[in-house]
Amino acid sequence: MPKFYARRRLGFLAAFTGLIASAGLLNGPAASAALPTPVSAATARSYLASLTVATENRTGYDRDLFPHWITQSGSCNTRETVLKRDGSGVVTDSSCAATSGSWYSPYDGATWSASGDVDIDHLVPLAEAWDSGAGSWSTSRRQSFANDLTRPQLLAVTDNVNQSKGDQDPATWMPSRSAYHCTYVRAWVQVKYYYGLSVDSAEKSALQSRLANC
Repeated sequence: MPKFYARRRLGFLAAFTGLIASAGLLNGPAASAALPTPVSAATARSYLASLTVATENRTGYDRDLFPHWITQSGSCNTRETVLKRDGSGVVTDSSCAATSGSWYSPYDGATWSASGDVDIDHLVPLAEAWDSGAGSWSTSRRQSFANDLTRPQLLAVTDNVNQSKGDQDPATWMPSRSAYHCTYVRAWVQVKYYYGLSVDSAEKSALQSRLANC
């Protein structure tokens, strides 16, 4: 093949590949979750170093002490707001319930077309927050924590994955997709730092290990 035509062919292939990539076909599903971007790994390491290390105490915990899924705007509560934020092509009815759309779960790489297959995960679980300081908070502060759309705390994920996570911290549970580990631990540390929550020794060790590789 003459060099001129070879160059033209390579140029066409490069342009075509770029077009596909921009459409998201080479970079994963278009319905990527839109978790607020966590702090950098360097900042997370700095934050982690300043967190108090303490044993956890679940005495008195009750999930109802964290009012969640409060109204955010109009008829939309927190869950519905995150479903719209994290989904692609989300259609809602007059009560703000999602009737169709697509949701990509960054924890396991699954994509769902029914909102019932998706949970909104509290990245730092409510019970974990209670264990590490939230037990002394006011109800108002616990409500803010449970409905925080500003920090990287709420995320649409596969329901049974969220249920398997439960109230575990990074010492005993991490997303199955290793590509998401850095994002996850950066977000975890940012939320704990912002709310002045403590970490236990195993949790801190796990976070340090993960952040060292970010």
